[in-house]
Amino acid sequence: MINISLPDGSVRSFDKPVSGAEIAAAIGPGLAKAALALRVDGKMKDLATVVDHDAKIGIVTSRDPEALELLRHDAAHVLAQAVQELFPGTQITFGPATEDGFYYDFVRAEPFSPEDFAKIEQRMAEIVDRDLPIVREVWDRTKIKDYFAKHGESFKFEWVDELPKGEEISVYRQGDWLDMCLGPHLPSTGKLGKAFKLTKVSGAYWRGDASKAQLQRVYGTIFFSDKDLKEYLRRIEEAEKRDHRRLGREMGLFHQQEEAAGMVFWHPKGWTFWRTLEGYIRRKLDAGGYQEVKTPQLVDRKLWEESGHWEKFRQNMYLSENEEGLREFIAEPEKRIFALKPMNCPCHVQIFNQGLRSYRELPLRMAEFGSCHRFEPSGALHGILRVRNFTQDDAHIFCSEEQIESETIRFCKLLGEIYRDLGFPDYFVKFSDRPPVRAGSDAVWDQAEGALRSASAAAGLELQLNPGEGAFYGPKLEFVLRDAIGRDWQCGTLQVDFVLPERLDASYVAEDGSRRRPVMLHRAIFGSFERMIGILIEHYAGRFPLWLAP
Repeated sequence: MINISLPDGSVRSFDKPVSGAEIAAAIGPGLAKAALALRVDGKMKDLATVVDHDAKIGIVTSRDPEALELLRHDAAHVLAQAVQELFPGTQITFGPATEDGFYYDFVRAEPFSPEDFAKIEQRMAEIVDRDLPIVREVWDRTKIKDYFAKHGESFKFEWVDELPKGEEISVYRQGDWLDMCLGPHLPSTGKLGKAFKLTKVSGAYWRGDASKAQLQRVYGTIFFSDKDLKEYLRRIEEAEKRDHRRLGREMGLFHQQEEAAGMVFWHPKGWTFWRTLEGYIRRKLDAGGYQEVKTPQLVDRKLWEESGHWEKFRQNMYLSENEEGLREFIAEPEKRIFALKPMNCPCHVQIFNQGLRSYRELPLRMAEFGSCHRFEPSGALHGILRVRNFTQDDAHIFCSEEQIESETIRFCKLLGEIYRDLGFPDYFVKFSDRPPVRAGSDAVWDQAEGALRSASAAAGLELQLNPGEGAFYGPKLEFVLRDAIGRDWQCGTLQVDFVLPERLDASYVAEDGSRRRPVMLHRAIFGSFERMIGILIEHYAGRFPLWLAP
């Protein structure tokens, strides 16, 4: 017998392996009709998946939070099928679900036009009406490469060779069209419904590399109801009216230009706004026991190597030498290479390391409005929300393990006060744990994650898990505020770091006279001044409260 444990605590027994669809039908005809996918021991699977062992099962319907991502992933496949039916010779690459919709990247000689969007949407609706079964198949490498070669899919053909040897390759077929995909997917195209809309097209590069083929990225969104779609489109229209790039120019706050891409020219009114915001947060930091410092912008690569940032961030750092200079450095190791700092933390450790530190000085709260530089691809830049030169409202708290909890509570209180003052009383917190590529041992990460969880509980925080998204040196809390039209913006962070003090040999004299490593808490409230100002412009639609108005 196969025992299936359901979310309500009941158990259903079957005398043979059973599919998700059969389980739903056994529970009731209403659930069988509403079923979209299967959750097996917490993992999402196709509804057709056969369960051959005792398991905890959940039937996913449109009411489940993860169902929307499933719907959007399938919409990307239906978009790709519609495009290839309408425009033969178009190649497909990848098409995932996104936070607010989906996209698919295409290779096509002619650019997509607004008229094309209407045709594509109509064809997508036709594919939904066909109610094509979406069927998972497992193919070997030879078969799938032969298929992509025969159909002129050179990008998919190339990607097959990138997959790990021995990995199972699955394709999903809907009618005569198929795509290589891990899944899961809906049972049929008819389950999509027609509450979808194509929204825009932009440029992209194959595998994110500007030296490779240029792609056309078609974006869209989809919901389970027309009501939700209309509400989303209304918010998009409102967001366009509030666009900080347009309002920033019209209000004389700032401008940007190609000669300094990713940088900001602050005009008198904009700089007045900046200084008002800076003065406000400086007063908050002074009252909170922070000491303000200033560190160099150009720092020898040796420090970045010691901290681990050279390996992690070098491709995004502005260097005093080009690639030719780096090759010369390999031949001449004594050659010095400098980098504009992409973050402040290693420099703050240098200040901490000057002189002998005592446990009596802890916690030491070190703040800096530090100007940082990071190279971002041009396609990733977005007004002043995503720039190459930005000023962080950065601070690092050097403390003992015993002080992590009290400092977390103290920081969360400060952050809440500032967000409320700025007009953002509504925010939530994500807990980001260890990423796949990281510094430090598992034992150190266990310690850091445990400390941050415990401190978060003591601070009364309700956490949403954000798996694998921690910094390379430690887990972090991400504070996400919600603006006037319901959009979420990740701004504040708090990170627990046991790694960097070890790498940079930071220590203090403990009460018993021994030398100990401090714990380093990385924290920010705005994220950057540029980003926060952009958010404030859009939140208030340019109609700032009197104390902020320039």
